[in-house]
Amino acid sequence: MNHKTIIEPFRIKVVEHIKMTTEAEREAFLKNAAYNPFLLHSTEVIVDLLTDSGTSAMSSNQWAGIMQGDESYAGATSWLKMEAAIKDLTGCPYILPTHQGRAAEHLLYSRIGGKGKVFFSNTHFDTTRANIEFSGAEAIDLPVPEAKQPELELPFKGNLDIAKLEENISKHGKENVAAVILTVTNNSGGGQPVSMANARAVSELCKQNGILFILDACRVAENAWYIRHREEGFYEKTYRQIAQEMFALADGCIMSAKKDALVNMGGFLALKNLDLAILCRTVLIITEGYSTYGGLSGRDMEAIAQGLMEVFEPDYLDYRIKSTAYLGNALTKLGIPVIRPIGGHAVYVDAKQFYHHIPPEQFPGQALVCQLYLKGGIRSCEIGSVMFGKYDEAGKLIPAPMELVRLAIPRRVYTQSHIDYVIETFEMLLDDREAARGFKIVYEPPFLRHFTARFTPVS
Repeated sequence: MNHKTIIEPFRIKVVEHIKMTTEAEREAFLKNAAYNPFLLHSTEVIVDLLTDSGTSAMSSNQWAGIMQGDESYAGATSWLKMEAAIKDLTGCPYILPTHQGRAAEHLLYSRIGGKGKVFFSNTHFDTTRANIEFSGAEAIDLPVPEAKQPELELPFKGNLDIAKLEENISKHGKENVAAVILTVTNNSGGGQPVSMANARAVSELCKQNGILFILDACRVAENAWYIRHREEGFYEKTYRQIAQEMFALADGCIMSAKKDALVNMGGFLALKNLDLAILCRTVLIITEGYSTYGGLSGRDMEAIAQGLMEVFEPDYLDYRIKSTAYLGNALTKLGIPVIRPIGGHAVYVDAKQFYHHIPPEQFPGQALVCQLYLKGGIRSCEIGSVMFGKYDEAGKLIPAPMELVRLAIPRRVYTQSHIDYVIETFEMLLDDREAARGFKIVYEPPFLRHFTARFTPVS
């Protein structure tokens, strides 16, 4: 019989102090942050589920590698280790290091984008969409229909709709399609995985039409876990072999190493086409740094090389997926509406259903992130009409398809007792959820407004 308790497959060697704040203190902190959790100080947060990006705890082997960091400007041994690790994983011969994923997005999408160009994806995340739209191009999401049904239990709700992709290629003209981007796992779509069959179908359609196919691979190890356990024909393969098979289908990839490379800073662009790599490398040297460090220190590159090995360890991936499901399943038992099945890196709460009395123009997701902070000091992220809503010509809000709150779990950071505390906080929110109020925006920038927007409660 299997044990019911999920234990962390590691021992804790170093600890970081958490300041335990009161609700009265948090009320003042939140007001000072203009009701935007991004503007809170980290010392004001008890459990930080804002993002799983760059928030991992590194292993003793990664820290040992940091002590060997070669900080030479060009051709450092640390770069050679990182380059070799990425080449082996992705099969791409041309590797461009960057300080994080969005820098890699800028290198590629600013070169191939521009006015009149379109990008298709299962779902573009915030920085991806911003880099594309900043170039003047259009970013179009083509998730499978079931992705918009939160309660539906299906194995691969992160897939890209192949019929819609074919239809849109014909509509816009293949010569105007800059790239098709397959994000694994589908972050904005609830952290849902993408099947190998779907990746193959995207690859074949792109090859038929001469369109660039890019894998956004920041959670590729977590996606490999789902393929091995949910898709026929993969159980005898290792997680690493599954990831390598998916990389082989694409023309290149972008990865924020701050996720599945288990580091606090770093990323890369990997390509199979030399001419495109040279084009991007020129921009890299102008904006990030020389081509063998790209904005990273030797220490960072050592940690990335090690992290790309550790992330595929079976014990780690089992713990990662099952501990996230522990939170999602517990919230479901409480009657909290979440996207099902539970994703690998986060639990996504359906704020529109939870706060059914708050209309989209008053941002129910923002109301929920504020209440989670007030009641428990828990910082989370709105993924709804604050992040993805747009305005029509009259200035009226066009709401996002879903109003979600993401509880992103940092890797190797929190124990089961921290997660139980989060569950208890949701229990408290259930008691008076009808009293929760919405918000209105009093300041917003033109791009990526969720990072710096300021709010006030609706009276």
